[in-house]
Amino acid sequence: MTRVFVYGTLKKGQPNYCRMFDRSNGRTQFVGTAKTAEKFPLVIAGVHNIPYLLNIPGQGHQVHGEIYEVDDQMLEFLDAFEGVPAHYQRTATKLEVKEWAAQEDGETPAPGSVTEAFLYTTKTYRPEWTTLPTHESYDSYGEHGLKAVPANSLPAYVE
Repeated sequence: MTRVFVYGTLKKGQPNYCRMFDRSNGRTQFVGTAKTAEKFPLVIAGVHNIPYLLNIPGQGHQVHGEIYEVDDQMLEFLDAFEGVPAHYQRTATKLEVKEWAAQEDGETPAPGSVTEAFLYTTKTYRPEWTTLPTHESYDSYGEHGLKAVPANSLPAYVE
């Protein structure tokens, strides 16, 4: 099993959360909540109002999200879903644990301890995205008013 940190539409209560537990995509287990040890700019951009974690370490905020353990099939699905390597890159990052769920193997990192997981960031973005407001946490239904738009609800010519 591989640990993956999600911070956007794949989190609980968000538009793509169902994909995390669709057994046809593979197996997933929630293990805890955390924030990135390093700051990153998390912006909402594009016609779909997608949360993008720009790969500019040291700028923005420590980004809050959830850690999951996924099997190889789910990891392959997530890579395809996130458009690796053209759109996003999957990289290992250090995370500060906020809460940890009880695990079968007995591992229970304390709040504030550091663990590691993969996360999806992008190096390919429009220059103006670096001027957008940055967020500590993403919620499609948040006060920012930028609800994520499903790709299949837009006309085919919109990119």
